[in-house]
Amino acid sequence: MTTIFITGGAGFIASAFVRLLLAEQPDVRIVNYDALTYAGNLENLTGVDEVRHVFVKGDICDRTSVTSAVPENCEAIFNFAAESHVDRSILSADEFLRTNVIGTQVLLDAARAKGVRRFVQISTDEVMGSLPDNSGLFFSEDSPLRPNSPYAASKAAAEFVVRAARETHGVDAVITRCGNNYGPRQFPEKLIPLMIANAMNDQPLPVYGDGRNVRDWIHVDDHCRAIWLAYEKGAPGEAYNIGARNERENIDVVRSILNALGKPESLIKYVEDRLGHDRRYAIDPSKAETELGWTPRITWEAGLASTIDWYRENQTWVEHIRSGDYRAYYDRMYGARLNASGSNPA
Repeated sequence: MTTIFITGGAGFIASAFVRLLLAEQPDVRIVNYDALTYAGNLENLTGVDEVRHVFVKGDICDRTSVTSAVPENCEAIFNFAAESHVDRSILSADEFLRTNVIGTQVLLDAARAKGVRRFVQISTDEVMGSLPDNSGLFFSEDSPLRPNSPYAASKAAAEFVVRAARETHGVDAVITRCGNNYGPRQFPEKLIPLMIANAMNDQPLPVYGDGRNVRDWIHVDDHCRAIWLAYEKGAPGEAYNIGARNERENIDVVRSILNALGKPESLIKYVEDRLGHDRRYAIDPSKAETELGWTPRITWEAGLASTIDWYRENQTWVEHIRSGDYRAYYDRMYGARLNASGSNPA
């Protein structure tokens, strides 16, 4: 059995990665390490193989805990653990710098101490900043890192920490950068699950600015398959941009959700824009397609439909997540904006 160590494995993307590997890689054993902060949810791991999957609660910034948790003869560390929501980073950057930068360094040190063969850093296209509207430009692996939010800056810093570990200590590391993910079990502060949940409950759908910010959407399972291929085939020290060539304006995504649920567009409420809101992300995934042999399998139409169906069928999960601390956060972020919202700015 190949033993791997996954951080943040109770979160949205990493729990999907766990499920995918257990289904498609029968010779893989997983040690799953997660601090279970607000976005980590053990319900995301319900029903997984308890023989080949072991969960350990812990903070990636806790050096002693991490070193103890990384198993002997560990083949790879996949670092999914991150503070990841831009709005939260605007409210306070401290947690983002701690987890995303210091935590990454702790994991790299543990990889060296335990003789881990390969380190896979899961990053984001947001480290490359924003592209102009209608420019025809795309992010490539050679694009400069120009982060515009505290979250993106912390992820860019983490990439530099990974690079330094390779150049200084010879750590075998690869980096993946992906666009906006969607799919089942995503925390409802993100656009698609937020809009689905609000629409199902006939609540206002808060849309930032004019709603025409562009994102490159990819189904989480397609992203996870690319990460595994980067581990298997990626060249040491290389980065791989992962995108489904699926650019969509936010407002079009929202309208698609309303249409699928049979809800009126009158639920849309345009609200004051986010500070430093990047205008457009678009990825050229040619390197991943050529070097890793990866292409997405799930179309936007099929993926969105299956995602909406999952939220319809799992409303208990949704309501559990949307209670308590999340409700206070939602009111803090959107309450005043919704009260001041107006009609279509276009």
